[in-house]
Amino acid sequence: MRLVGVIILTSKTTQLLDTLERPLRDLRISVIDQCNFRCNYCMPAEVFGEDYAFLPQQELLSFDEIDRLTRAFAQLGVEKIRLTGGEPLLRKDLPTLIERLNSIEGINDIALTTNGVHLPKHAVALKKAGLNRVNISLDALNDKLFGSINGRNVQVKAVLKGIEAAQDAGLFIKINMVVKKGMNDDQILPMARFFKEKNITLRFIEFMDVGNTNGWNLEQVVSKKDIVEKIAAEIPVEPIDPNYFGEVASRYRYLDSDAEFGVISSVTDSFCSSCTRARLSADGKLYTCLFAEKGFDLRKLIRDGVTDELLLKSVSHQWTYRKDRYSDERKEHTVNNSKRKSKIEMSYIGG
Repeated sequence: MRLVGVIILTSKTTQLLDTLERPLRDLRISVIDQCNFRCNYCMPAEVFGEDYAFLPQQELLSFDEIDRLTRAFAQLGVEKIRLTGGEPLLRKDLPTLIERLNSIEGINDIALTTNGVHLPKHAVALKKAGLNRVNISLDALNDKLFGSINGRNVQVKAVLKGIEAAQDAGLFIKINMVVKKGMNDDQILPMARFFKEKNITLRFIEFMDVGNTNGWNLEQVVSKKDIVEKIAAEIPVEPIDPNYFGEVASRYRYLDSDAEFGVISSVTDSFCSSCTRARLSADGKLYTCLFAEKGFDLRKLIRDGVTDELLLKSVSHQWTYRKDRYSDERKEHTVNNSKRKSKIEMSYIGG
């Protein structure tokens, strides 16, 4: 029997379950929709050109508004925060926000997703403010290829310097690599070898149909099965258990070391059934799925003077009636050649 809108009371929080009995535990907050890269699978330069109209400053959630919303989500069971973008390190005074979020009761982990270029300047301050972890995007070790993918001809060494700065600051690191057939699938083994030697967890991400501008085609997806088999043919590996319920990556350990890698397989082996994540866009809309069509405007509620009680009720309602399972349904739409829905861009909602 399905339980709709279940609320489990604890001493400090109210734990929500959605229509598929998935708890609300993670909140991903986009702090800015701008980015210094133009990655072709996320913000292709031909769409996000020099004249592209990004959100004006006054439309971004302020730090006070982010603080208030996070406190509400914490009361409803959220324990982990991930700051995203765009490129979140383009948001001025980000360590100040992290320090504020770190003081909220119930929040026990704050992470950041970044392309890493600005980490040499900010890593120490981020760590001091309470940041625990960074996920750094790097899609190739070949300079020419990586420059082409990021659309700005940024060289690999700029990201490697960011990785080194994060290590020196004491931040826990994972590397994210989006794998697209014909683009960078020849980099799977070089990336695996490189980060195995550094004992840094590398996560391969299947090319996803986020937004409407990246030209996604199922034939361009390199599956989790193919990625693992390619690595295992050279370096023996074994699957290992997830660290927690709702972990998005399938984990694997290299048999000759303690190093590991993961694969995020939203396309070929979806994990909708254990998704515990809500997302806040940079202008304060709540999305209950990465592939959502529209969000619920929490910024308007706050700026209209809503009470804390009504804010909690509004968030609770959005989650308890949540039924998103887009990745489960994607294959059916693809096989039947049915029209896929229009979706929010990942650069606006965060990954």
